Amino acid sequence: MAWVLTIDGPAGAGKSSVARRLARRLNVRYLDTGAIYRALALSLDRRGVAPAETEELRRALRTISVELRGERVLVNGEDVSDAIRTPHVDGIVSAYSALGCLREALLDLQRDQERYGPLVAEGRDVGSVVFPEAPLKFFMTASPEARARRRYLELQRRGEAVSFEDILSRIRERDRIDSSREIAPLRCPEGAVLVDTSDMTEDEVLEHLERHVRDVLERKRGAP
Repeated sequence: MAWVLTIDGPAGAGKSSVARRLARRLNVRYLDTGAIYRALALSLDRRGVAPAETEELRRALRTISVELRGERVLVNGEDVSDAIRTPHVDGIVSAYSALGCLREALLDLQRDQERYGPLVAEGRDVGSVVFPEAPLKFFMTASPEARARRRYLELQRRGEAVSFEDILSRIRERDRIDSSREIAPLRCPEGAVLVDTSDMTEDEVLEHLERHVRDVLERKRGAP
């Protein structure tokens, strides 16, 4: 039985790690839509193309190829999986992902993943725009402080010199941009289960989501 499970939410809510682990638990494919946007933002920024609806940006998009290989992301053959997870990309991705021409260019790529079978898709508009008919939807959120703390510890573990206050400021600004953009703003999709992870461990969130998914799938199997 083919189905799509979507997990939306703001930056730092823990979507990516939970979605990846949930896909493994359920033995289905994982789609990190945020990684695709990050890859495009990185490539355009490297070329000096500003985040604006210009012909220069549209031309650049036609020359950029994004490929997903499992959990790795390639841009024109280059593996950028680590390069897209830096504070610099954190700070620029929202401006690029708010552009209509960029989102339109990636919509078919994301939707095409469904034809390969059951899928756990994670992002900011997968339940509201990319897969609006998905039978299983979650919206993961957490307080800005909790999300900043997680990001701070993650970057520290990677040996990067970062400031908690700077990360918190970036998260609040990204929330503002993502929630107020005209095209596909960040919002809880209709029918989604709201999960506040502020005071939950990753394992607790994973168990909560898995129980809900398996209950729903079991009911669907038993339905006449």
